[in-house]
Amino acid sequence: MQTHEELPTEHKDKLIAFLHKMIKIAVKVLAILMVFVIFWGVGDVIYVLYKHLMAPPFMLLNLEDIFKTFAAFLAVLIAIEIYQNIVLYLRTDIIPIKLVIATALMAIARKVIIIDFNTITPMYIFATATVVLALGITYYLVGKHHKERMLDEREK
Repeated sequence: MQTHEELPTEHKDKLIAFLHKMIKIAVKVLAILMVFVIFWGVGDVIYVLYKHLMAPPFMLLNLEDIFKTFAAFLAVLIAIEIYQNIVLYLRTDIIPIKLVIATALMAIARKVIIIDFNTITPMYIFATATVVLALGITYYLVGKHHKERMLDEREK
């Protein structure tokens, strides 16, 4: 994989080179913080599951408890996706568009899974459906474009 050329650490202007190094350090700090968030989220999943399993009726989950547990799981998975975005940003010069779209799809899917239909408006449902559709189409088109590029490169 190639390194980022958007933030070259060797630049004729020493200030710009220094600032680029600082930005790369900031991104590394974000990666470290995201790992902490992931472990904190895993702890939260364990806590949420334990709390719901210990509440009466003992060792049984009702539908609302299952949705809260799913929401906690998906929040951790979204954090992992964001971490992967950060790592790819550090390692390559390719913007991971497909991964960013997949992360957004997972985030909106989490919203759909935990929707409380008793408290939202029809417009909210319509807007959410529009976002899901737009992201789904975008993900499909980006994936299709990626496959076509890979086939073109193999033919060369």
